Amino acid sequence: MPALTYELIKTEKHTGARLGRVTTPHGSFETPIFMPVGTLATVKGLSPEELKGLGAEIILSNTYHLWLRPGDDIVKEAGGLHQFMNWDRPILTDSGGFQVFSLTKIRRLEEEGVYFRSHLNGHRLFLSPEKAISIENNLGADIIMSLDECPPFDASYDYMKNSINRTTRWAERGLAAHQRPGDQALFGIIQGGGYKDLRLQHAQDLINLDFPGYSIGGLSVGESKEEMYAVLDYLTPVMPSHKPRYLMGVGSPDALIEGAIRGIDMFDCVLATRIARNGTCMTSRGRLVVKNATFKRDFRPLDEACSCYTCQNYSRAYIRHLIHTNEILGARLTSIHNLHFLTDLMANVRQAIREDNLLEFKADFFERYGLNKKNPKNF
Repeated sequence: MPALTYELIKTEKHTGARLGRVTTPHGSFETPIFMPVGTLATVKGLSPEELKGLGAEIILSNTYHLWLRPGDDIVKEAGGLHQFMNWDRPILTDSGGFQVFSLTKIRRLEEEGVYFRSHLNGHRLFLSPEKAISIENNLGADIIMSLDECPPFDASYDYMKNSINRTTRWAERGLAAHQRPGDQALFGIIQGGGYKDLRLQHAQDLINLDFPGYSIGGLSVGESKEEMYAVLDYLTPVMPSHKPRYLMGVGSPDALIEGAIRGIDMFDCVLATRIARNGTCMTSRGRLVVKNATFKRDFRPLDEACSCYTCQNYSRAYIRHLIHTNEILGARLTSIHNLHFLTDLMANVRQAIREDNLLEFKADFFERYGLNKKNPKNF
């Protein structure tokens, strides 16, 4: 039995959207799916029971951060991430590459790997494809990532070409170093910025290595959404139809729908919980900044169309009060709401694929959410 299987249940008639099912050693989940991010083996402020209650079926944790704290050796000693954090459903870990290239200031990129200093204490560290896989083997997630370089979207053509070739060589080394292929599915990460020929070349190079699934990296890094969708338009048609496709770091409601339309199966992003902690909520009528004074005496729920725990029990006025007084419960309630909103959105996307009316669903959602206005101040 392989570590991961993907079943394509159906393709939507009018788009490239796919309804599928991914099966892992810790259970299965239907796709397209949004994965909440639990960077340090916790989705900030929420218990595993609360995550299950709001509909989360798989969560993401971060290899770089867990390597530094508490250390992958400690997680391994605890029995792996599932035991360590008391989560019995699937977990995905990234490779740590994005954090190394975005968080650390002093780094030296070599063929063998990347040298850098910890963003916590300045200690010198080295991450190679083999080390990344070793850390991820210790963490024990169901789905793991190969180490990649994540260049800026607008890096020069020559730089990007050299970068994807090195990432392919790193992918080969990661596959060779992988000690747990029977219970951890290793994905390759397709890079190439906005250069169509490089994206397609890198996709083919990684497809030739026969990974169990494929991630699309280097998007949602500052380019416009139109540029991102253009990449997906030509990239997903060449990706294997019998394997899952994961778009890394994308989680705004409009991008989730647009990504699903283009055949993406898995998404993750910190956006929902990060903005929640600042009092910004996603609702069926668009963005709601609950900390604003206009909600001081508003005793309605955040979203009258929402069935989450927060909306069933608390008012905008109360949540505004909690946010303004820096009470922990405020950030917890808004996080529960935003994550429920996205898991519910994806359940509706899956239903629309079943019924072959995803474009109608998109039009209705965009109209209600306010995404059809010019330059909408929305997520």
